[in-house]
Amino acid sequence: MTYQEKKSIVSLISAILIFAVYSLYMYPKYPVEALDLKETFHYWGSFVLVLTVVSIAAHIVISIIFNIIFRMTTGEKEPTFADELDKRIDLLAFRNSFAVFIIGFLLAMGSLVMDQPLEVMFIILILSGFLSDVTGSLSRLYHYRKGV
Repeated sequence: MTYQEKKSIVSLISAILIFAVYSLYMYPKYPVEALDLKETFHYWGSFVLVLTVVSIAAHIVISIIFNIIFRMTTGEKEPTFADELDKRIDLLAFRNSFAVFIIGFLLAMGSLVMDQPLEVMFIILILSGFLSDVTGSLSRLYHYRKGV
């Protein structure tokens, strides 16, 4: 298994774990009794903002730990260059990830048009962000295994 495949698997697993742990942490804090619009916006706004910051920080830390473990176990360094195949695979993964997020964004806006509660819009947006991250990792892994 190549470095890129291992990195894609670690990225996929870490994205799932970060999202699951953070969601389980925030679920009990949902303001059930208060139907106040201000509290609802505060909860979902902080959910998205903190999830973004936590996810970025965790991905950086996990990437550093992965590189350290990879170097210790194989004795190899992380590749310092990206050839044309790596660039093409990254572009394909980005395209797929972006498409998933845009579809989720449109579904979230559609939920507002269909007079769904605001929570539905936020949940769809958050899930589409998560699914786009997973799609990018899966696309990268698929293309490194099967080719372009």
